[in-house]
Amino acid sequence: MRKIPTNSPTPAARKPDLTLDLAGPHVTPGAASQQRLYQALCHAIVGGIVKPGEPLPPSRALARQSGFRRNAVTTAYERLIADGFAVATVGSGTFVAARIPEQASTPRRTKIALEPPQHSALSLGCTHIDERALQRFRAFAGRRLRAFGPEHLHYGDPRGSRELRVAIADHLLSARGLRCDPDQIMLASGTLHALRIVLSAILKAGDQVWCEDPGYPAARRAIEHCGYRPVSVPVDASGMLVARGRSAAHLARAAYVTPSHQFPLGVQMSMPRRLELLDWAKDAGAFVFEDDYDSEFRYDGAPLLSLAGIDHLRRVIYMGTFAKTLFPGLRIGYCALPEQLIGPVTAARAALDRFPGTLMEGAVADMLNSGAFAANLRKARKLYREARDLLASTLATASAGELTVPVPSQGLHLVARLDPSTDPAVAAEAKAAAGVGGWLLAETYHRARPLPGFVLGFSGHPGPQLVASAERLAKASLAALRATRRARRPVRIGAA
Repeated sequence: MRKIPTNSPTPAARKPDLTLDLAGPHVTPGAASQQRLYQALCHAIVGGIVKPGEPLPPSRALARQSGFRRNAVTTAYERLIADGFAVATVGSGTFVAARIPEQASTPRRTKIALEPPQHSALSLGCTHIDERALQRFRAFAGRRLRAFGPEHLHYGDPRGSRELRVAIADHLLSARGLRCDPDQIMLASGTLHALRIVLSAILKAGDQVWCEDPGYPAARRAIEHCGYRPVSVPVDASGMLVARGRSAAHLARAAYVTPSHQFPLGVQMSMPRRLELLDWAKDAGAFVFEDDYDSEFRYDGAPLLSLAGIDHLRRVIYMGTFAKTLFPGLRIGYCALPEQLIGPVTAARAALDRFPGTLMEGAVADMLNSGAFAANLRKARKLYREARDLLASTLATASAGELTVPVPSQGLHLVARLDPSTDPAVAAEAKAAAGVGGWLLAETYHRARPLPGFVLGFSGHPGPQLVASAERLAKASLAALRATRRARRPVRIGAA
């Protein structure tokens, strides 16, 4: 062991005992004594309790003060010297280094401003699962855990378990008219995760992607974050204006659409527009991402044929999720791929995060195969229809007709609109005053002129809470409108 100076300064140079914090968060509980002493000394040096160039206490003195053995002090000093915190001179002692390593500086706690997820009434993305369905899911999950097998001890198929992919393929055929082989399905942790993986496999940095305007902001952010260029394409009553997309970016390599229930406006893409979009994809050698995020919740009429069903999965990538049909905490979504993309997308998935989690896949497959999934959907659909009607009628009545509330035939949200001539700031003021969840309609626009209004969720919220929140929002909207109209009223100047 290296000989460490014992620091025997002259009496005139002696300093009071060094203040050491041996119990703070910088010290690892239960660690060896030399490790805890080293951490406390580092904390004292970095914190400026002992300054650069000042002597550290003699090892005997520090041993008495700390209650540790002298060899623990010696070991701690050796490590300080090795790490550049201290220097030693035989005959003079051990001193704090004139310059401590930069990496030893106290890390600053960066304050990250993240908007917390909304859980209040009118928030989007909330769901309900029937108690019986939840009991069945618990039973399936418990059975799968008790039958824990070797498949959980090895890396799996990047696309996910074949059992769940087979169940999803059966569900898509019966519910969406989409025929696909289980090998064409890839599981992901959600729609955005699937979007990112597939984009990385088919595009290169800087490629253009058509996005609906207004549209789903999270998808646009994901596309942009991955290094691609979102191109805003306006939406009308028939869906995305394909001709406008061609003129704005005819060389785009992909398009992201919500054709069955456009987010947020709720319009359905017409058949002529769908065929026009598919013709563009074929001509351009591009692919269309179909986000079918809430098609299971259709309240009027038969389910619409998916875009991928019309295309037979040639140029369309179909994306779905169990976040709304079961619950978001599952973090299981999926996509159905054209055959030519199976290889490159599987390779991209393996490179990004190897493969999806396996523990819950079996339980979800059991839900689909047993009929429990379909039974829960029927009950949830009835519950959400009632919530939709309750929210729409409350908003229309409480706002004295100032809010136009089209009742959607599908989905888990509705749009409440103010007169188009109204400044969108009125809606922002009303929403803030009411203290409710949901989005401003203007938040979903990028380039198009935003319409004033609200995007409000009705799923997963108790009826009384929906009514109370809707009444607050309607009253706040009336108050904001009255204030705006008073401010615009011309001032009459009396006759002299």
